[in-house]
Amino acid sequence: MHRTLIASLLVAMFSSGCAMLVPDYATPAAPISQQWPEAPENAAASGTVVPAEGAAAAAVQPAGSPAAAAIGWESFFTDPGLRQLIALALANNRDLRVTGLNIEKARAQYQIQRADLFPSINASVSGSNQRTPASLSATGKVAVTQQYSAGLGFAAYELDFFGRISSLKEQALYQFLATEEARRSAQISLVAEVANAWLTLAADSEHLLLAEDTLRSQSESYQMSQRRFELGAASELDLRQAQTSVESARADVARYTAQLALDRNALLPLVGNDIPPQLLRNRSLGSISALAPIPAGIPSALLQQRPDVLQAERLLQAANANIGAARAAFFPSITLTASGGNASNQLSELFAAGSGSWSFVPKINLPIFNAGRLSANLAVARVDEQISLAQYEKTVQTAFREVADALVQLAPLNEQLAAQLALVEASSASYRLSRARFDSGVDSYLVVLDSQRAQYAAQQNLISVRQSSLANQVTLYKVLGGGAF
Repeated sequence: MHRTLIASLLVAMFSSGCAMLVPDYATPAAPISQQWPEAPENAAASGTVVPAEGAAAAAVQPAGSPAAAAIGWESFFTDPGLRQLIALALANNRDLRVTGLNIEKARAQYQIQRADLFPSINASVSGSNQRTPASLSATGKVAVTQQYSAGLGFAAYELDFFGRISSLKEQALYQFLATEEARRSAQISLVAEVANAWLTLAADSEHLLLAEDTLRSQSESYQMSQRRFELGAASELDLRQAQTSVESARADVARYTAQLALDRNALLPLVGNDIPPQLLRNRSLGSISALAPIPAGIPSALLQQRPDVLQAERLLQAANANIGAARAAFFPSITLTASGGNASNQLSELFAAGSGSWSFVPKINLPIFNAGRLSANLAVARVDEQISLAQYEKTVQTAFREVADALVQLAPLNEQLAAQLALVEASSASYRLSRARFDSGVDSYLVVLDSQRAQYAAQQNLISVRQSSLANQVTLYKVLGGGAF
């Protein structure tokens, strides 16, 4: 009989509907311009990145190509060594590991909150013995009473008529989803950090090779000047000017040697593990595959692919769900406690016929006076939603600015790279001519020295501009939400 009663109660509880008091949610309008400051097609029309020893092509492709968010990092980065470094970082980076553990924690919290929708049914077996002295006994004699029970039941299970528990469950769900987006955002940021650190290492490696080549050639020129000076064919001024070029190159060799060590050290915490030495030797600015085109449409639709924007929206949805829980607290709450089993004053008769027992304790709690506590909690929930809304809008605005900043640099970097290549060619030709004129006795060594310095500076700047161009493509890939995992 009691088992039938408990089963009927459970069916009634699970079949009872609940009124959700969560406000209707709609994705807020993006507080940004409907157009980029500079349209992507204008940047693409201004010219592609000029290839230089395997430099990347244009960062914007023709229409019809896949969006950046759909391009996996393995496809975007073509250098095998860089791909190996990124794979190591994704597997071993400690910050990313903490992010993954936060996801596991949020998943467990959601499961805990979801469990409140169901009663916790427990089996219990208990026994008690009590001695009552004669002075307190109704019979005037010492009384010893015993009681044993065994049964199933649940305590203080709340019927979710007004959606308080369901709202809290939705809040926990959106917080869990936000941590998932946080992991994606952390992965994309980590990929970009590793790529930029690798580009810095590659650029400094080229700077070092250039400085070593310059030191070698200038040392040979200095030795020639020293022989000419000893033979009386050159002045001491020419000798000292040649020496300044040698010492300047030697200083650069020492500087870039130290910088390379710092670059390697910067990669270690990003990768999170020992880096195979072959991945760090003879690095150069290789090719990076072109970015996907900017999808047609308003920027807000594009930016919603970014995980940090999705994360901010999930937190806004969680705050919206919390309002429903705060509203439901104004309504009556109904809790049930029920149990059924067997009871006896003798342990041997606990499961004998006629020893069945049950209890059913419904409870209704109606808030009447709480000194404004419930109203204050609702006000806090609403303010939290407005805070989350402001944070969401700020995230969208930041994303728009980051993409716009990367886009507007495309054409200028293309033009700067082309101009720098032409400058290197011109300065190299000038150095060759000035050297020939010096060897013919037409010009002084000062002209040669100026030409050599101009050529060296142009070559150094070319490396820096190529690095900036590639880094801008990595940034554009990142800010567009690229990096399918």
